[in-house]
Amino acid sequence: MDEPLPAYREVAPHRYRETSGLYYEDFVPGDVFEHRPGRTITDTDNIWMTLLTMNTQPVHFDAAYAERTEWGRLLVDSTLTVAILTGMSVRTVSAKVVANLGWDRVRATAPVFAGDTLYAESRVLSKRESQSRPTQGIVTVETTGRNQRGDVVMTFERTMLIYKRGGAPDADY
Repeated sequence: MDEPLPAYREVAPHRYRETSGLYYEDFVPGDVFEHRPGRTITDTDNIWMTLLTMNTQPVHFDAAYAERTEWGRLLVDSTLTVAILTGMSVRTVSAKVVANLGWDRVRATAPVFAGDTLYAESRVLSKRESQSRPTQGIVTVETTGRNQRGDVVMTFERTMLIYKRGGAPDADY
């Protein structure tokens, strides 16, 4: 990218509106976006996720059971990790999404525990224009999540249908 992407657009003299997301044209294969702020996971987050998803694996919500596992404590549900990392990337890579087309190659590479702080970054893998939707394009990114120590805890690829400039419903919003 030759110029930094704008975070604000002027809507009147000395009045600016915060912007979110990239249009299809803004994605360049190889570019990396660091998503901030980080997110510290709590026991409550983990237990709520297991309740919401009806995950009955006791390592996520039964502390006495979890103490007897190799982890020695509650393990954060990996679907919570993927959800948080995806959410962290929305402001940049999918705020102008038409639709998520899929998550691929999801890898949980290290355990996540309550008290860990997650950070994410997304690298643009590819993009192509949609053959059936001329105002949209398809973008694939690889998102990497790290904990506060820099350990990679999860990676995944996500493919999205993204609005092109001028084709999004937020043009005048």
